[in-house]
Amino acid sequence: MIARCVPPTLLALTALLTSCRKPEVESYRVPKETVAEMPPATPAATPSAAPAAPMAGGAPAADASMANTAVATAAGPGLTWTAPATWKAKPGSAMRKGSYTVTAEGVAGEGDLSITAFPGDVGGDLANLNRWRGQIQLPPVAQGEFEAAVQRLERNGLKITVVDLAGSGANAQRIVGAMIPYAGATWFFKLMGPDAVIAKEKAAFLAFVDTIKAPAAAR
Repeated sequence: MIARCVPPTLLALTALLTSCRKPEVESYRVPKETVAEMPPATPAATPSAAPAAPMAGGAPAADASMANTAVATAAGPGLTWTAPATWKAKPGSAMRKGSYTVTAEGVAGEGDLSITAFPGDVGGDLANLNRWRGQIQLPPVAQGEFEAAVQRLERNGLKITVVDLAGSGANAQRIVGAMIPYAGATWFFKLMGPDAVIAKEKAAFLAFVDTIKAPAAAR
């Protein structure tokens, strides 16, 4: 067999064409990245107000069976009150200016007395009344029914709106409460619990309301 010589020029051209051929492109399917769902933002907790200390000497000398408590707010001294000795004081909290467990002699169960204060009128007296009604499954009342549903008092220079709300049924709950505007805020004194307990303690609650007052410098 006779070997044929390939001209050098042809060899060079073949090598050049081979080197210019485009490489095959390989494609890959990348799985979609899963984005972790962030939990809903939690509102910042309201700083806890330090519980106010009882007035020096405890209860007023005029009635040693009562315990007097003074409460301060960010704007200055708040309202003060004198609670019956039979009401057991509980630790304060971020929401409460004062808190008591209320029992009635010879009656099963206990009530809860909460004292809170919020800036402004918190929606107005009607909205506040209806919030309390909703807490014991009572329907809301209209503005025209408001005055018949409350009692207006004035004690120690304070204008006080008192309510008495009774639920129904075997485990009926009852609320007796007072709403008091003071120093650009609204204070709420609410006694809630079994109907029989609250009914027996209503007179004590009204006597308690009579003791609520503003600091002497503010009157």
